[in-house]
Formats: sequence, C-alpha cells, structure tokens
Amino acid sequence: MFDPKNTIKQLFDRAGVRVNGSNPWDIQINDNRFYGRILRDKSLGLGESYMDGWWECDRIDQFIQRILNAGLDKSVKSRLYHILVLVATILFNRQSKYRSHKVAKYHYNLDNNLFFAFLGSYKQYSCAFFNGVDDLDEAQHCKMELICRKLELKAADKVLDIGSGWGGLAKFMTKHYGCSVTGINISEEQICFAKNDCHGLPVNFVRSDYRDINETYDKIVSVGMFEHVGHKNYLKFMDVVHRCLKPQGIFLLHTIGNNKSRTYLDPWVEKYIFPNSLLPSLRQISKAVEGRFVIEDLHNLGPHYDKTLMAWHRNFMSAWKNLKANYTERFKRMWEYYLLSSAGAFRARSIQLWQIVMTHVGSSQPKCRYG
Repeated sequence: MFDPKNTIKQLFDRAGVRVNGSNPWDIQINDNRFYGRILRDKSLGLGESYMDGWWECDRIDQFIQRILNAGLDKSVKSRLYHILVLVATILFNRQSKYRSHKVAKYHYNLDNNLFFAFLGSYKQYSCAFFNGVDDLDEAQHCKMELICRKLELKAADKVLDIGSGWGGLAKFMTKHYGCSVTGINISEEQICFAKNDCHGLPVNFVRSDYRDINETYDKIVSVGMFEHVGHKNYLKFMDVVHRCLKPQGIFLLHTIGNNKSRTYLDPWVEKYIFPNSLLPSLRQISKAVEGRFVIEDLHNLGPHYDKTLMAWHRNFMSAWKNLKANYTERFKRMWEYYLLSSAGAFRARSIQLWQIVMTHVGSSQPKCRYG
C-alpha cells in the first residue's frame, strides 16, 4: 500500500534531511497531513504547509539548500496547479501593461514600514555587494558604487533608472556623481516616498510602464525589475532600451536569473510574493540582446544575495515586535519562508544574480575594467 509518509522520508534521506531529526536543517512535523500535501502540491504545498504551521525547522535556508542540491524539487511530479500556471504562460502575456500592475498592488504597495524594517538605511530591495565588508548598509553602498563605476557615471550624464524602487540608487547617483536621473516605476507607494526623499535633487520620478519611455539617455540602469518583464516581453524591453540609449551610452542590467530557460516561476513564489514574475536565463537574455547590444561584461553576484537575504531575515525577525500589530502570524511565517528559502536557493546555486553591462553595436568599449 502506498505510504506518503514513507515516500517523503525516503526522498528527504537523499538530501541528508531527517524528519524530526536533531540537525538544524531537519524538519519537525506538527501535522501528518504534511506528507500527502507535499506529494500533491510539491513546492506550493511545502511553502503553504509551513505558513499553516504544519512543520518547523531551525534553519529553513539549510533545509532548502539540501533539497535543491539533491534535486528533490524534480522528484515529485507536478500537479494541476503547476500545469495551469504553465498553460497560462503559453496562452497569455502575463506581464502585459494591464497585468504588470498586479505585482505592485500585491507586493510593492505593501506598507513601506514593512520593507524599511529589514532593508537597511539605503532601502535597497536588491542584492548587496559584500566586497570585504559584513555590514548590510556598507554592502549596499558597495553595490551602488559598483553600478556607478560600471556605468562610468559623469556629472553631465542624463540617466534613466528603470524600476527605481524607493529611489535609493537615484539618490546615490545624484549625490555622489552629480548626474540627473529619471526614475520610472509603477508602484505608487514607492514613487510617493522617493519623491519626498529626493526632494531638491535633480531626480524626476514618473509613474510609467517601461514600454512608454521615449526620451534618450546617456546611461540606463535597471536593478531588480527585469524579473517582472516576462519572456514574451524580453525583446520589447531590449528594443525600448536600445531606442532610448544614446549611441555611446552604457546600459547595466541587474537581475536574478535562472540556470535554465523557463516560462513560469516557482508556484509558491508566484502565488504569494511576486505574481506574474519570471526569472530569465542567460539564453533568454542573450537572445533578446542579439543584434541590439554588445555584452561588455557579465558578473555573477549570486553568493552575495545569499548573504543579503540572511541579513534581511535577521532584521525582519528583530523588527517583528513592532510589526506584528499590523500582520498575522501566518504572514510572518510566509515572509520568513520567502527570505530563507530564497537564501537557500542562492546557496545551492539554483538561481543566480547577474550584472550585465551592454553597449550599442559599433560604439567604443567602456574604459572601466570589471575584474
């Protein structure tokens, strides 16, 4: 007779994970319905069952790292939800102008106090660069300085920031390099804060979809936004950047990436964190770039995102006492799982973080050396 409990235990054994074991990466089961739910709903069921309190783990990041390194995410056959997501990506443009606002509504327009409780003083919701430093704020400063150096920013530059977030990078570029910046975003909460925070600086924040940009710029940067573009729109995105970047300009793309080309996101992340999002592969990016840009440099910062997420998690847990009046315990567990499972995925090298520097075909090679 088929036994879901025994099946899951055997799978976990392959990853060195014991049910109710004593290692920090072992999981403790609170509800025996967990086993059938994992077999039925795969990664979606794993995340939801944690949110529901069906299991605990001292180090979710290490648990996820072991699961991914052992390839267990491929061992359980996909079920109906996964099939429906895949079909939707084939039939529909899930990142169309109309649909693109969903991620802003359900994620980026959450209370700013939630994000500011864990992101650090620079309010950077993207991978930091722990270049000889351990402090999150110092690492975010290093990341922004790295971006500016790769863009070869000058005071006379007119810069476009596609995504722009809460305006931290734009503020950094104007204060440290004297350039002018236009930041575009579709999140009303982020734009409202950015405008106030950058008051008096040569920065203009506009609520706009990237497809509506028409002006030209000396430099263009996009940090943590390409994950929301979608495979049906990669060519359009690169066409917009190509049209808006001046002939001798430089474009820097900072994006989380997948090792394989896919047309769908992890079902749990898609449902609870980043709806209608997708992690591109290098193949998908290079196909969209072909004939438009020369790739000058490709820099993998993936291990730095592991450190960034662990720092965010520590900050979030420290701040929870001030946040819990506005959020449920289930939300707390969802956010914990999001941050720690993401850290585990980067540590397992299942996903990457790339900074890609590009120029127009025929333009001069940038002087900056990236090594």
